[in-house]
Amino acid sequence: MPKAQGVAGAPCWVSLLARELTGAQDFYGKVLGWTYRRAGLGDDFSVALTDGLPVAGIGALASSLQVAVSWTPYFNVTDVDEAAARIRERGGTVGVGPLAFHTGRAALAVDPDGAVFGIWEGSVRSDWSVGRGSGSASLELRTRDAARAGRFYSLALGWQPEGEGKLRLTREGDRSVLLDGDEPLARISGGAVQAAPDPQIRPRWHVHFDVPDVTAAVESALASGGSLVLRSGPSAQVDEATLRDPDGALFTVTAAL
Repeated sequence: MPKAQGVAGAPCWVSLLARELTGAQDFYGKVLGWTYRRAGLGDDFSVALTDGLPVAGIGALASSLQVAVSWTPYFNVTDVDEAAARIRERGGTVGVGPLAFHTGRAALAVDPDGAVFGIWEGSVRSDWSVGRGSGSASLELRTRDAARAGRFYSLALGWQPEGEGKLRLTREGDRSVLLDGDEPLARISGGAVQAAPDPQIRPRWHVHFDVPDVTAAVESALASGGSLVLRSGPSAQVDEATLRDPDGALFTVTAAL
């Protein structure tokens, strides 16, 4: 397994906290064409692969950790305890952990508006990166106030202001974009989220997976027990659909038009 130190503050992985591993593997294998191998973290973990390259992790931990079934992005930190303290100081909550794994330590946190994310201290995969390769993942935080969210994550994870440092948060129209050099790593959009209990529209990190055919992915999801939450309109620049897996986890499939 290729390992690297990683860039502090950058996204380093996405993982599904599932209730049952075999069922989740079967669903995403049919919808996204994933294959799997053991993750080296025990029988409840696996790594999803596309074209032999890692895309995401699946861990059957939602019940044992008493958390909702969900897709969660993880951000690399140099010290998980210090990062957890900064999260709390800035109005966030650390709900689970830090927990020790054989390659590092992790914690699950919630930002001040309720979006869940993870932090990871330890070695990271050198063959995984945001938005690159077939079947890759991309990240978008949809929240109430993009500027306020940007300040929270900048202070909690060490993102630098525009024009300062290699990893920096910059403005792009009505959104904020986290850049590693010139490479976009994550986007923050604000203003479109209402104060409602529906998990479809409350603040959350959206995990997008690239697919060659959105319609085929939607049809496969429906046939496999999932549901369609939202489909982009005919005038959209990107064809995408937000889906819910049989256990309720939301994810988005995307294909460039």
